[in-house]
Amino acid sequence: MVYIILGEGFEEMEAIVPCDMLRRAGIEVQLAGIGGTVIRGSRGICVSADLTVEQMDYTQVDMIVLPGGLGGVESILASKTVLNAVQQVYQNGHYVAAICAAPTVLAKLGITDNKKATCYPGMENQMGAAQMLPNAKAVTDGHVITGTAAGTAYDFALELITALRGKAAAAQVAKGIVLTQ
Repeated sequence: MVYIILGEGFEEMEAIVPCDMLRRAGIEVQLAGIGGTVIRGSRGICVSADLTVEQMDYTQVDMIVLPGGLGGVESILASKTVLNAVQQVYQNGHYVAAICAAPTVLAKLGITDNKKATCYPGMENQMGAAQMLPNAKAVTDGHVITGTAAGTAYDFALELITALRGKAAAAQVAKGIVLTQ
């Protein structure tokens, strides 16, 4: 199971593109809302989450994904439930992934320390002891996956698929949607 966390003000592309592509790869995904199940994104698009973050089942989780968007990141940082979930999932050897401004959450939790990472340009100073790769679209280092921004949401999603199902599955999804690289 992959949980994609939606907080008020999340970046829609950074949540919906990975959700769609993961599902195309046959991976079970649920959108988990902070503070409810109807969450407004940064562009005013309301998304209906499958459940609230309090309802997530940590016994079946393979990955937690944090979309960016400054409002969404603020919502994540204000949610002890989400912060605890991210730490627990990572400590149990599962994947944590974040894109755009959200890798700064992983940095605040110490998860990106001494790991290769990327984030939204200009936010590198908030990445603590991470080894920043500013020109990368998406980076995997162990069980930590980071992405740059909405424009790299497809690259980020393919990185997530590769981590969970391998390169062949990612290539098949890319081919199926005619994604040129």
